Amino acid sequence: MTYRAALALIAAAGAGAAGHAMVEPVAGGPAIVTGVANPARARQNWILKCQGCHRADASGSPRTTPAMAGIIGRFLATPEGRTYLVQVPGVATAALPDEELAELLNWTLLRFDAAHVPGDFTPYTASEVGRLRRTPLRTEAAQVRTRIIAALGGDRGTLPSTD
Repeated sequence: MTYRAALALIAAAGAGAAGHAMVEPVAGGPAIVTGVANPARARQNWILKCQGCHRADASGSPRTTPAMAGIIGRFLATPEGRTYLVQVPGVATAALPDEELAELLNWTLLRFDAAHVPGDFTPYTASEVGRLRRTPLRTEAAQVRTRIIAALGGDRGTLPSTD
């Protein structure tokens, strides 16, 4: 199977475009999306657990829910940003087992912001998610987000354009 064919299969399964660091073609078999064992399950979890607030295209709602499309991968540039993605209230308290939540986070990064996922990205694991979600952000989530964005060179909670 060619690399392009593997990406097409992943897109068809709902994983979207993926960066090369996340997709490994397997000789004679399907592509493996590192950290996303079941793309169809991850997509379904997105629909059931995230899409209601973040919208189908991850554009969010300016007044209540941050956009993720074209943005979420940038948080991986700092350790605090990586931690933040697990500790935001909707993620940390999601009614999913740690393994499925890690899969959903990895899928979301690939689906909505593969262009900004670092080439050396290590996918979230169930153990990492389990550890981080024990200390969820509550009322301080917006302030933490603003601080991370400022550290990335943004202004007033808006990430700088890198396109």
